[in-house]
Amino acid sequence: MPDPSPVRDEHSRGGGRRRRPDRRGWWRGRGRRPAPAVRPVMTGPLDPAQQEMLQRTRRIEAQRQAVERKRSRHAQAVARRRQRRMVAERRQTAGRRRAGLLTMVITLGVLIAAVAVSGGLIAASMLERPERLAAPLRVYPVEQVVPGSCVAGTPGLTGQTAAGVHCYRLSQGIAIYEVTGLRVQDGRNARPEVSISLLSADRRAFADLTRRTVGREVAFVVRDQLITAPRVETPVTSGTVVIAGQFTRTDAVNLIRELRGR
Repeated sequence: MPDPSPVRDEHSRGGGRRRRPDRRGWWRGRGRRPAPAVRPVMTGPLDPAQQEMLQRTRRIEAQRQAVERKRSRHAQAVARRRQRRMVAERRQTAGRRRAGLLTMVITLGVLIAAVAVSGGLIAASMLERPERLAAPLRVYPVEQVVPGSCVAGTPGLTGQTAAGVHCYRLSQGIAIYEVTGLRVQDGRNARPEVSISLLSADRRAFADLTRRTVGREVAFVVRDQLITAPRVETPVTSGTVVIAGQFTRTDAVNLIRELRGR
């Protein structure tokens, strides 16, 4: 192929004039430049081998496109699964945070309740200020009342009532050794009575005793002496015992002195 660079005159030493082709495409002194090669185009019908090759090419192209579509669908499915997994993880994290917050709130509520209960118990114990009795107050259910004094050697306690002397046959009762309040007050018909405030444990025991003896009599005994034997109308659950009987204010004051030992 001829050199397309400018051709200089062999007799010129330096910058001679360039040679240019004439109108017919001939280079002066070198002949005509060859035309570029032209690829032949087949215009006739294809033979069986060419048709098979064309079909094979089309099949390969179709398979390639199908593979590309499958890869694209797979990538989209993977992306959707990843997105769903991220959303689920976010929801689980939010759920755990809410559960943790709820647990913290419940724990704080329990602690506050425990502090409140403890404070209430401490305050109650401070308010109670138990007082030790010199002579315990004993309360017995009355099983039977027999006129006259008790026969020696038989279980029972002789007591003086408005109707005379009677023998009170008693069953297992309770003994009160400490109280939180002990005072004389005016009761029904302006008669004096003794009010006794019990501790929590004695309060429950006295309530159980009066529940078992509703409709019966209970005997209040101090130093083996019968003070009174009232009839239980309803269970006493308030924790306050009221001793009333046929006695004067002086008798009520003496009873308190007997209980306190002074």
